[in-house]
Amino acid sequence: MKTKDEIWELRLYIAGNTPKSQTALSNLKKYCEEHLKDKYIIEVVDLLVKPQLAEGDQIFAVPTLVKKVPEPIRKIIGDLSNEEKVLVGLNIRPATK
Repeated sequence: MKTKDEIWELRLYIAGNTPKSQTALSNLKKYCEEHLKDKYIIEVVDLLVKPQLAEGDQIFAVPTLVKKVPEPIRKIIGDLSNEEKVLVGLNIRPATK
């Protein structure tokens, strides 16, 4: 059963501190603050540091965002610059203003 207090667990896979990785992370933080305020956890996994973690989530490209919770698990590849695509991909309803 879904509750309004559900915490979203998001994992962003990157490979080093590249401009594309930085863009993906800043876009993700912006969307979470706008639409999931105080209801999310972002874990950043640098595959240059922990390459073994890529296999568990079947990561083939970076940056890749994986939504672990709430289910279903979803993946979005790229720098997350298209807000609408990210929100739809994660099944986030835009916050009403």
